[in-house]
Amino acid sequence: MKTREAYNIWATQYDTNKNKTRDLEARALRQELSPIPFVNCLEIGCGTGKNTVWLIQKAAQVTAVDLSEEMLARAKEKVSVSNVTFMQADITAEWPFETESFDLVSFSLVLEHIADLNFIFAQVAKVLKPGGHVYLGELHPFKQYAGTKARFDTEAGRTELECFTHHISEFMQAARNHQLRLLNLNEYFDENDPTKLPRILTLVLQKSV
Repeated sequence: MKTREAYNIWATQYDTNKNKTRDLEARALRQELSPIPFVNCLEIGCGTGKNTVWLIQKAAQVTAVDLSEEMLARAKEKVSVSNVTFMQADITAEWPFETESFDLVSFSLVLEHIADLNFIFAQVAKVLKPGGHVYLGELHPFKQYAGTKARFDTEAGRTELECFTHHISEFMQAARNHQLRLLNLNEYFDENDPTKLPRILTLVLQKSV
């Protein structure tokens, strides 16, 4: 199912369903970004606001973006403060943000739904201030190789979202193509058990000064 349609349906149960990927990525974002200062944050894939509620405690301003109007509606119910601006946008089209206007761009469980990483990284480099950071939190490609993908169940049956597998090298090459250097790469495991396949891949990048 196409991403927007699927997330509009999923929104009604996204916060209440058991979802290890959602929960572990939220923990990963907090761990990776805690030591990094940022003032103006662009949050891509805000969903129902699971990470927005934390980002607004660190940033002076958060622009929270999602493709799904239903996910955004639930985020707005959860987060109602003046320093958050919610926006519906398709990030596969030209981004409507000012050049060099953010010092953090974050992606949470978004890029598995995007085919062309090079376009996305080009847009990131355009809106990011020199020295600014990028956080990526994605379903680990090892999990994708094993058959895991974004999906949810309703009374009508199981819905699987349109997904693309991006190898770690693909993330790295797209970042390098747009002057974004790697600061940290991490893997997060269910129950912190490194004998299992890692569930979440995180990358922290920085734009060249």
